Amino acid sequence: MMLQSHSRFLLQTLLTRAQNLDKAVELDYQWIEFDDVRYHVQVTMKNPQILLLSVSLPNPPPEAMSFDGLPLGAIEAIKTAYGTGFQILDPPRDGFSLTLKLNFSKLRPDEAYRNSLLTKLASIREVVMGAPLKIILRHLASRTVAPELDKLVAIMHRPNETFFLVPQADKVTVAFPMRFKDSVDTILATSFLKQFVEARRAAALSSAPSCTWSPTAPQELEGAPKETLSANAGFVTFVIMPRHVDGEKLDRTVWNLSTFHAYVSYHVKCSEGFMHTRMRRRVESMIQALDQAKPLEKTRSMNNKSFKRLGLNDVNSK
Repeated sequence: MMLQSHSRFLLQTLLTRAQNLDKAVELDYQWIEFDDVRYHVQVTMKNPQILLLSVSLPNPPPEAMSFDGLPLGAIEAIKTAYGTGFQILDPPRDGFSLTLKLNFSKLRPDEAYRNSLLTKLASIREVVMGAPLKIILRHLASRTVAPELDKLVAIMHRPNETFFLVPQADKVTVAFPMRFKDSVDTILATSFLKQFVEARRAAALSSAPSCTWSPTAPQELEGAPKETLSANAGFVTFVIMPRHVDGEKLDRTVWNLSTFHAYVSYHVKCSEGFMHTRMRRRVESMIQALDQAKPLEKTRSMNNKSFKRLGLNDVNSK
């Protein structure tokens, strides 16, 4: 199962607002998704056609390339994705990395176009967080290397965690240090990743990016800060070729790489939940079997005849 790129709650909020523009309502929603990205949607009674969307991203680590708290190329990616229907406020709202201003009255009345644009707006996390990765892979599609990039590029995908890219003209090597806090999750993730690599070797997946797993850092990560190379579940490495980012494949590849750690975590938790369910069912079946095994009641009988114990008074009467 692959994760959706858009925020379901944000999309529902935007669609509901677009369908009720004739109603002057006030909105003020704040929530957190992916344990790291905070959203704020605001609409006032005074300007019901104006919607402000603010996004707060986790602080990038020193090794990651960022500008004013945003990943490399984020502003350009936003302008390319949303066109002129949105305005980037500078500076953003207090406490946020980015604030977009949407004027519903300036959007085309075509419902299909509006829904498509709002769905893309609900994918703001993908657009912003995936901007540096998209720059590198877009150059790969043209078989070039961006001149402003280093030989080893670090990209943040979770708070205090990064993955690394080695861009070349004919391929891009992507390495993920896999870390888990829970010891059970670490064991399950290691087993899952080993099987993940084995599954890639199937004939049906021959065109997929090559994938390897190693308990130690691969050679491509030489020069990376030592504190970023602590990985109790090993290292997963993908080799992305130009055919993997050709045309419409680019956006899908960017999203899959950006959420790879979340994809593994999801399946690890599902596996853990499945095992717990199986164990509970097994215990319940054993308890049920024990309840059915009741001992037979003993009766004082001999030759199917019952005997009555005589008391002292009964003997004297005879």
